[in-house]
Amino acid sequence: MPTPKKGPRLASSPAHERLMLANMATSLFENGRIVTTLPKAKRLRPLAERLITFAKKGDLASRRRVMRVIRNKSVVHKLFTEIAEQMQQREGGYTRIIKIAPSKGNNAPRAIIELVTEPVSAKQSVVKEAQTAADVAADKAEVKKTEAKEAEVAADVAADEAQVEEAKAKDNRGKDEVAADVAADEAEVKETEAKEATAEAKEAQVDQDVADDEVQVEKAE
Repeated sequence: MPTPKKGPRLASSPAHERLMLANMATSLFENGRIVTTLPKAKRLRPLAERLITFAKKGDLASRRRVMRVIRNKSVVHKLFTEIAEQMQQREGGYTRIIKIAPSKGNNAPRAIIELVTEPVSAKQSVVKEAQTAADVAADKAEVKKTEAKEAEVAADVAADEAQVEEAKAKDNRGKDEVAADVAADEAEVKETEAKEATAEAKEAQVDQDVADDEVQVEKAE
């Protein structure tokens, strides 16, 4: 038979132990306090505080999780409505163990385990509010830091886009200048060709005049 992980087993079997702890937790939530042996109180305390933590969440999954241990629906309702509301300001320590006189029969150590229903002190409330405010301020600072980073990234992107546009404009200006130079060169070539054609025409006219003069001389002779 397997042995429990923490301390000796409180019952004849693990199933019996789980059932016994569940019954003790039910009585604790129903009455607010119970008297039992000290080992049982120490074993009950973490289970009871875990169930209270589930109750503080208040969702359906937590209620079903608690119902796996506490079978009494009225006790579960009280746990989720009354006890969870009383423990809402506490971060832990929902129960306390008070040692009392040992049992007269076998001298077994006994103790009272009860719910801590006293309101949280004003100092603890102020500390919690200050911690909450500090957390909110830290979250806001983180949001502003993120926004600043996003703005910086957007500025870098805009600067890169501006550089790209400037490079495109320079390329376009360069292309226009090259096109203008090519057009000027072509115009100059055409002008040169026109001048050459004019000169050839003049030479041809001179040759024609010389030929006409020779013809007239031959006719005269």
